[in-house]
Amino acid sequence: MKLLIVLCSGADTTERLKDDKMRLLIVLGEGGHTKQMLNMVDLLGNSYDYHYVISREDSLSASRTKYPGPIHRLTRPRGKNTRTTNSVFRTMLAGVESLQVLLRVRPATIISAGPAIAAPISILGKLLGARIIFIESASRVTALSLTGRIMYRWADLFFVQWPQLTEKLPRAIYAGRLV
Repeated sequence: MKLLIVLCSGADTTERLKDDKMRLLIVLGEGGHTKQMLNMVDLLGNSYDYHYVISREDSLSASRTKYPGPIHRLTRPRGKNTRTTNSVFRTMLAGVESLQVLLRVRPATIISAGPAIAAPISILGKLLGARIIFIESASRVTALSLTGRIMYRWADLFFVQWPQLTEKLPRAIYAGRLV
């Protein structure tokens, strides 16, 4: 997995600390998204400067992080029962909040596994020079999630956890169960 980070880090865009640790922005979502990303962080170990992004409504993810790092909270763009007009407003608000976080953190790479807050911060991060690693949830066997469909166009590395998805998505990488 460390090879993935190296592949995604451009020398000119990588923000490093004094001890030469690469700055990663980890997008956590509620429930399974958080578990998958924290498993990924465990695989990466303590060689990175971690920053975490979670939704304001998420009351559990912050307490589950093992490796220390600042936690940034964003408005969730949409929920299961959010109306379309409200989703548009909430996505714009999440975009403004994301821009503020990105300008403060300046991550080399943004890694996420599918929550809705991943899209605004990843797209803006890409425009600001960060590399994007997106891991589609293992629960998506035959089709991508909405976030996955958006992120497929933006991610530098796009992983799926089922081989049949690579038949439909030529840029997708199947590497078995990642998280």
